[in-house]
Amino acid sequence: MSNMGVEMLAFTLAVSGWILISSTLPTDYWKVSSIDGTVITTATFWSNLWKTCVTDSTGVSNCKDFPSMLALEGYIQVCRGLMIAAVCLGFFGSILALVGMKCTKIGGSDKTKARIACLAGIHFILGGLSSVTACSLYAHRITSEFFDPTYIAQKYELGAALFIGWAGSALCILGGIALCFSMAGDGTNKRFSELEDTESGGSLWLGLKGQARGSCK
Repeated sequence: MSNMGVEMLAFTLAVSGWILISSTLPTDYWKVSSIDGTVITTATFWSNLWKTCVTDSTGVSNCKDFPSMLALEGYIQVCRGLMIAAVCLGFFGSILALVGMKCTKIGGSDKTKARIACLAGIHFILGGLSSVTACSLYAHRITSEFFDPTYIAQKYELGAALFIGWAGSALCILGGIALCFSMAGDGTNKRFSELEDTESGGSLWLGLKGQARGSCK
């Protein structure tokens, strides 16, 4: 596959991952729990980074926003910061990738565009790592409370938002690595072409020198 094709594939993966991460931030079901009756589910409790809610069997939801950022538990504050950082890194990575890709006409020389594209790949990798750290930290808190026999409050299970976040993080990291390696491959191909040009030039010079000696004889 050509370097331009690798760039396009890497950009598609990374941007798709960034979109998934961005959609995870406002998603409702980061953690979920339900109370079952004899026939139907009587209530469903769910929570995300911004509020906690309960939905009854009729579909009516009652939500309560977290009161103050300073009064929040530490892990929620950390997850908020990491997810916002991941969204910002992905945004700037997308802009840098558009500037640094070969299929665009902006960004300067090929060498400059390669550096910009590699920087975009680093942004995507850092964004993916931030997101996967936030989701894993949140999931660890849920599982720790769930399996703790001394924890008597409402126990929750992993929500759909965490799996979406993990998937988006993986796509971001893979896309960022592919962007960086596409630039490395491009530089290697250029060095090989320069070496071949040098060798062909040297062979041509030796051939001309041999012809000159033969004519002198």
